[in-house]
Amino acid sequence: MTVAVASTLTVENHLPADFTARALRQDVVTGLSAPAKWLPPRWFYDDRGSELFDEITRLPEYYPTRAERSILRARAAEIATVSAATTLVELGAGSAEKTRLLVDALRATGSLGTYVPVDVSDAALRTAAAGLLWEYPGLAVHAVVADFEHHLDRLPATGHRSVVLLGGTIGNLVPADRARFLRDVRAALRPGETLLLGTDLVKSPDVLVPAYDDAAGVTADFNRNVLRVLNRELGADFEPEEFDHAAVWDAEHEWIEMRLRARHAMRVRIPAVDLTVEFARGEEVRTEISAKFRQDGVAAELAAAGFEPTRWWTDEDHRFGLSLATAR
Repeated sequence: MTVAVASTLTVENHLPADFTARALRQDVVTGLSAPAKWLPPRWFYDDRGSELFDEITRLPEYYPTRAERSILRARAAEIATVSAATTLVELGAGSAEKTRLLVDALRATGSLGTYVPVDVSDAALRTAAAGLLWEYPGLAVHAVVADFEHHLDRLPATGHRSVVLLGGTIGNLVPADRARFLRDVRAALRPGETLLLGTDLVKSPDVLVPAYDDAAGVTADFNRNVLRVLNRELGADFEPEEFDHAAVWDAEHEWIEMRLRARHAMRVRIPAVDLTVEFARGEEVRTEISAKFRQDGVAAELAAAGFEPTRWWTDEDHRFGLSLATAR
């Protein structure tokens, strides 16, 4: 379904009305019935969760947002020149805050005509689009309401495209899912079009762990927020404060795991999915993985998916990487 909202804004919705509710129920049943319990990180982000994450990005311990933004400030003009994109496609667009640096650079070259934000939230896309249309007269915004892990074949084919995935979001996927996702991105692009990918880099656990377990406890509150979402949406009776937040560095897989650890044995009822979940004292629910990368590993994964790694940039402290790859 395509709805024309204004002369320069189109909103294309590929999600059924009950998409979020069905996805939440499926994830909860699958994850909390598993021998090692888990929940995917996407359920952190209700309104309160989004506010908490915005607060996290400003914490002294949380470097990724600042590091990536510094790369974009320094390299946006080069990215614009090399990609020569006339259409910028952003996956998981959200507020599109960092994207403005790319839009500015591409507009300065005279190439950019269309911005395509992709997100599961219709409201977030419309809000971001309104701001961009106000700031950039003449820019066409073609918003796509979709799950970018499953609907990349629905991307508009207009112009010479550059697909952007920022924030280290790809690190939330396990390797097999990353490989599938990158292949799907490649399949959606024509030869010569590009992918701009943000990846947090492997570094000392002394830096990594505090980024996910800050002294002020904001990340702990963010982590517990997933339980509040389940209480509100599914009628669950979790007591979020009876779960401790834990951030653990897994050296073998080179990723951070965020977990919620039960303080005592408990039984939680989730009426909307007819599920009762037993927790032993100290039992954990994994709520997020955040993989960290090395340059050669990123290049290998891109190449395996059908891309030619074209450029690689880091911030001055080498904490975060931004790569531009061209579809072969």
